[in-house]
Amino acid sequence: MLRMALIFHLFIGSTLAGVAVVAALASGYDTLNPILIAALIGFLVSIPVTYFVAKAVYENT
Repeated sequence: MLRMALIFHLFIGSTLAGVAVVAALASGYDTLNPILIAALIGFLVSIPVTYFVAKAVYENT
């Protein structure tokens, strides 16, 4: 399950970090610090999301 979760985390982490950066840019925060903070928050939020997705996929196989 760990290897599958790491693969999922590559996709989920980059997707959520990208969504957070787009949200920050759409909100008018266009300097370096808010963009990096948004990317970090998106990446950290993806850790539990990845866990639940991997768990659901692993239990259904």
